Amino acid sequence: MSESVSPSGIPATASTQPVARATSVSKTPNAPAVAQSAAATLPDKGAAGKAVSSPTSKSPTGSTDASAQPPDGEMPGRRRFFLASGQIRLALSTWVSLIVHAVLIIVLGLYMIDLPKKSELKDLTAVIPDRPDELLNEVLDTTITPTEQLALTSSSAAPVSGTGGGGGEGAIVGTSAPSYDKSVGSAPEGPSMPIGDIGDFSSGGNHYAMDLPDGTLGEPSAVVDNYQQAMDRITQEILNMLAKNKVLVIWCFDESESMKDDQKEIRDRIDKVYVELGLAESAQGDALLTAVTSYGEGFHVHTAKPTSDIERIREAIGSVPVDESGKEIMSMAVGKSIASFHKYATSGRRQLALILVTDESGDETDNYEHLEAAIKEARDTRCVIYTLGREAVFGYPYVFMNWVDPKTEINFWLQIDRGPETPYPEQLQIDGFTRRWDAHPSGFGPYEQVRMARQTGGVFFMLPSPEVNLVARDDRKYEIEAMRPYLPDLGPRLDYARERDESELRTTLWKIITDLNPYNPKASPYCTVQVTFPIAPQEFVKAALANQKTALGMLQYYEQAEKAMEKLKPLRNREYTPRWRANYDLMYAQIITYKVRIYEYGAYLEAFMKQPKLIKNPLGATKKTTHWDIRTRAETMTEDKTKDYVIMAKRMLEDVIKEHAGTPWAARAQWELARGFGVELIEAFYDPRRGDVKVPKL
Repeated sequence: MSESVSPSGIPATASTQPVARATSVSKTPNAPAVAQSAAATLPDKGAAGKAVSSPTSKSPTGSTDASAQPPDGEMPGRRRFFLASGQIRLALSTWVSLIVHAVLIIVLGLYMIDLPKKSELKDLTAVIPDRPDELLNEVLDTTITPTEQLALTSSSAAPVSGTGGGGGEGAIVGTSAPSYDKSVGSAPEGPSMPIGDIGDFSSGGNHYAMDLPDGTLGEPSAVVDNYQQAMDRITQEILNMLAKNKVLVIWCFDESESMKDDQKEIRDRIDKVYVELGLAESAQGDALLTAVTSYGEGFHVHTAKPTSDIERIREAIGSVPVDESGKEIMSMAVGKSIASFHKYATSGRRQLALILVTDESGDETDNYEHLEAAIKEARDTRCVIYTLGREAVFGYPYVFMNWVDPKTEINFWLQIDRGPETPYPEQLQIDGFTRRWDAHPSGFGPYEQVRMARQTGGVFFMLPSPEVNLVARDDRKYEIEAMRPYLPDLGPRLDYARERDESELRTTLWKIITDLNPYNPKASPYCTVQVTFPIAPQEFVKAALANQKTALGMLQYYEQAEKAMEKLKPLRNREYTPRWRANYDLMYAQIITYKVRIYEYGAYLEAFMKQPKLIKNPLGATKKTTHWDIRTRAETMTEDKTKDYVIMAKRMLEDVIKEHAGTPWAARAQWELARGFGVELIEAFYDPRRGDVKVPKL
């Protein structure tokens, strides 16, 4: 039986099609339609010669009777007339019946079939999540020559994430106004969204000159060259507040050892701030009061009552202790500082401002538990928060500071908190073998500090980070226009996680990050391999075999991650934020790169066990080789098996550099390329005195 399609799109059989009530008629070519219809209702003439019955000749009972017909040959004219008339009436009645039934069938069909409704879809519109207008770094009175070198260490000593120039009033005199490409980015299948002029995202340094209403969002980042620039800006901010109300300023200091030099510099410069403020008529008398607090593992108040005595302020700053715990309860301290002096602000009808001075992002647990509470405390008391801080590490919570023991002159790398720039890390936490040691700049401040400043109408002052003690220091600067589309999400952490979990692409990237998290005790044994090996042959073989097994597991995971990333390609093209597209692009390229390197790692250890290097003691007789260290190199020993993957990885990393030029994603892709795809073991020395050194916690 042939199959047709019903109006609803479901294949229709005989049971689903409308059934015609007219009897099927086999049409004869060239025969009149009326005759065919009539023939269908007449009985066949029998062989006995019965006459064709006429509808007008009936018996008294109403039945048609052949005996009632006149004999053949009698009144032939009238018989022909009645026969013809009967046929015409019969034909007409048949046609009327057909038409009536056809109409009924159509009406019933229309009644039973749902007509297509008018589309309720609205016009497709690209929607950009709410972001504050001033979400870019602002350069304050600086002229910076952008570096063109993409090596790990730049010759520039300017601030890491500075920009080549500011917008608006920061433009160089005598130059024409620049033009900008106003689209966020392009994707083969993704939408393109206009995001406005550069002026919409940078205040041009005049935030303090405006009388802003309560609730106005602050500046997430203002890049300064030094403390003096930051102090000058803060002076202007305080003067602006003094023009409207009396002011209470709280200085809140990080007690870590790495901050002692910063505290001394601020103490030395604070005289100028208060001298300049004292020259203003609005700051005379007790119009401006100051309090000092600090924090480490605990919280301390150094001014029992707010004071206008500059000498007491200097003494209070000098009394800030050094906390040796290595823990900083930053978010809790901000909330406690505001709460401690809230009554002085409300009773004296004073504007409250808090200036946070730190080079770290604070303890992770404390930030998770107390960040939003600190922001609420500040907003409830109308306290504006300013932060003098450092640039966050790109997608990573930590950075390492080089500390030299004054007695033995041995170097130590000490871990401190400095990131990430987002509510949760968005980058891999390993370098392919073990945890990250780099200090790649993100272009933005730590999430918690930037969020506090933004939500309270304050400013995050990003101090220069070419710190001489920073391990793997990278003094790279990013251009403001290149970074504009890649703004981090500064919303509440719970909202960020909820939005991330609603996206298959973002959820998959987050799963890979957590699966390969070396700081997770459960994951670390399976996502990191040993990078130092004993010099003794038997111990070396034992360690090499164990790590080859781990490397095989990592290789298998990279293969699974590669398949997952490949399936996400269509979603990547539909992802509306350039930041998450860049996260996908870099992570995919790194997975292929790390897959090659971990394969090389296992193969190199196998070859080394069979034919180890000769020990040459390159550091001299006083520093004889004590162990082997893994290093990356350009040369590979498995080219016959990995050549295609190396080509693929290089192409993908180069695509990241091209598509996300001038951003941390491009910088890290360049760094991965420079590392090469091969590995080797080199001789290294461990000073036995290291174990006796008391290492501080910064």
